[in-house]
Amino acid sequence: MQKQAILTQLGYSVTPNAEAQLERVINNTVGFEHVEKHLIALHDALKAHHSFVALSSNKDYFKIKNEAAGAELVDEVNEMITKWAAKYKITLEKVPNKNTYYVIGYK
Repeated sequence: MQKQAILTQLGYSVTPNAEAQLERVINNTVGFEHVEKHLIALHDALKAHHSFVALSSNKDYFKIKNEAAGAELVDEVNEMITKWAAKYKITLEKVPNKNTYYVIGYK
């Protein structure tokens, strides 16, 4: 998939800065070619729960942000993210005290 398409699908404007950041994230994501197609599908599935996949602003990783409303929905979305990672053998790193995960890469 082209970088511009990834940025657009994740809701970013295609700018030189965004493309440079995406390039760093791709280079930092182990097995990106395996992760890529599943990441966009997860992003689309999370939208219904006010959650999404984004580029992290402080680390060169994709991040999965769970912003579901209410504890029950938050738990449901966290479970959805965990099952997604297990199914596609993707390593996540949970951000302490937040419902946010970094996508480290393919196991």
